[in-house]
Amino acid sequence: MDCAQFQKELVTKAGWNTWNTASVISHVHMPDGFAINLGLKDQATGRVLHEALIGRFGERDEKIHPGPRSDDGGYTQLTITFGEIVFDVETAARGDEQYIIVTPKSQHRKAPTLLVSCALLWNMPGYTAAQGDALIGVMPSGERRVYAAGRRVREMNTYLRNPYIALALDAPVAVATVPGLTVAQVRALVDENKATHAGLAAKYQGELAEAYTAMKTCLAWDTIYEPEKQQICSPVSRLWNINWGGYVLFDWDSYFAALMFSLDNRELAITNAIAITKEKTERGFIPNFGSAGDRKSRDRSQPPVGSMVVREIYRRFGDRWLLEGLFDDLMEWNRWFKANRQLGDGTLCWGSDPFESTADSYFELYHVGDLAGAALESGLDNSPMYDDMGYDARTHLMMLSDVGLTGLYVMDCEALADIARVLGKDSEQAELLERAEATKRGIACLWDEDFGFFLNRKTDTGELNRRISPTNFYALMSDRVTPEQARRCVDEHFYNPAEFWGDFIIPTIARNDPAYPDQEYWRGRIWAPTNYLCYLGLRRQKLADACRDMGQKSLALLLKEWRLHGHVHENYNGDDGMGCDARSSDKFYHWGGLSGWIALMEAGVVGDPWEALQG
Repeated sequence: MDCAQFQKELVTKAGWNTWNTASVISHVHMPDGFAINLGLKDQATGRVLHEALIGRFGERDEKIHPGPRSDDGGYTQLTITFGEIVFDVETAARGDEQYIIVTPKSQHRKAPTLLVSCALLWNMPGYTAAQGDALIGVMPSGERRVYAAGRRVREMNTYLRNPYIALALDAPVAVATVPGLTVAQVRALVDENKATHAGLAAKYQGELAEAYTAMKTCLAWDTIYEPEKQQICSPVSRLWNINWGGYVLFDWDSYFAALMFSLDNRELAITNAIAITKEKTERGFIPNFGSAGDRKSRDRSQPPVGSMVVREIYRRFGDRWLLEGLFDDLMEWNRWFKANRQLGDGTLCWGSDPFESTADSYFELYHVGDLAGAALESGLDNSPMYDDMGYDARTHLMMLSDVGLTGLYVMDCEALADIARVLGKDSEQAELLERAEATKRGIACLWDEDFGFFLNRKTDTGELNRRISPTNFYALMSDRVTPEQARRCVDEHFYNPAEFWGDFIIPTIARNDPAYPDQEYWRGRIWAPTNYLCYLGLRRQKLADACRDMGQKSLALLLKEWRLHGHVHENYNGDDGMGCDARSSDKFYHWGGLSGWIALMEAGVVGDPWEALQG
């Protein structure tokens, strides 16, 4: 097996799922791209809904409460509000057949119209047509037919360009690829798959079951077929894909999706790890983003978490070919960080290197080769830590030795060295371990004895910077941190209510920082990825009390909005733990599920990344 073969075979056997990034009510069969698309016409207003996406903010937009669903499309459920109309969509994939139940949840003088149409997506070969009482798709692989059970109506003003069936939505209606079924029969088939899916979370107890469901539901709804590279992957959210021209994969975001899938889905864990790693630029680093049309951040990378994630996937499933297929890419990336971001004292700085535009896209023309670009490389785009920092146009580095990046690089070197050991790459293992030791010495020189914390240091003045965030705890990823230093970090800062402690933790800038009241993006809001990486530092130092509290607090953060709205947010308010208060917080962004992952790790459900691989 190799990476390209794995990706191709995964698409070939994908079957029915919500592969179309443009709509969660488009159910697509792969590999032929045949889609059953649902739509709705509001008879009171004349408005038509043809595509639906989770998390839109517009007043007239559809509002979706995403329900439980399986990774493989075996069962899905959504509640959709469109104006005054509320309806449920439930589906079941069984073998090569698809079954759909649409149930009205609101009453109207004139029933809304459900529109069922078919299409071949992504310029796949074939055609669709209406034939008798069915819709038909004719493809090189054969024919597929779609039937409906319900009261048919004549509805001409649908703005559809494909053949369709119109049904009155005043009672439940059914859609299936099998002829002759009643609504009750389809209902029974869907309910069977629903019960099977419910059993997946039953292995966990209480709130852990809720966390599992939230995490996996968000990941599953965000999983799509990406036609440019002909791959299955899980971008951060469908709204981001649309806004980026089709798809976008972000560095640490995508690796964390792969990590979360590794709980119980080998295929989706592996495909996401491959997809982001193969976005590697010509200069040898995994970019901040890779998107449709080969648009990439060729000036900057992002937090190096890939080696750790790939190692954890291997630990879970034992696919040695995956290590062999990705090792050279990860090694080249690690060497790039040393050559382009590491200083002589072992510390690392974020940066942004000028490059020649290929498409004149926004991120090729703006925030390149400057301080803003270097801040974007950190992943903490507008963090107050980087306000008014200097930028060295000669080295293309922010003039700040960053304790967070330096800690992450220790983890990357050690994880990749562990992979090298398993693969018998002795010289690379020695190189990586030597580099890890040099980086640990860099962390040691960022300790502030008076403040009791590891701090960023300005490279132009040597001054330690006391604007602090969760990334300062990443220093704890070094096993050269003394027990006394680790304890002070926790007692004087983690548990300090003036800085990080509170009902909800950990804000991305200290609570006593002037920027904390902004509560905008990385200026005071709480993010699951920084919680997770902070947790890994606490875990390495065996700070059991702080690990326990981080697990409990992160779980509470995730479940608050999940229970209220079915949301898994990109980020949350540092004071009340809400996500919907800020338009800049995507409502269904998969790395929000890392809060649940922390709780699962603390409960011993998933392994410890600091344990060496066996074999």
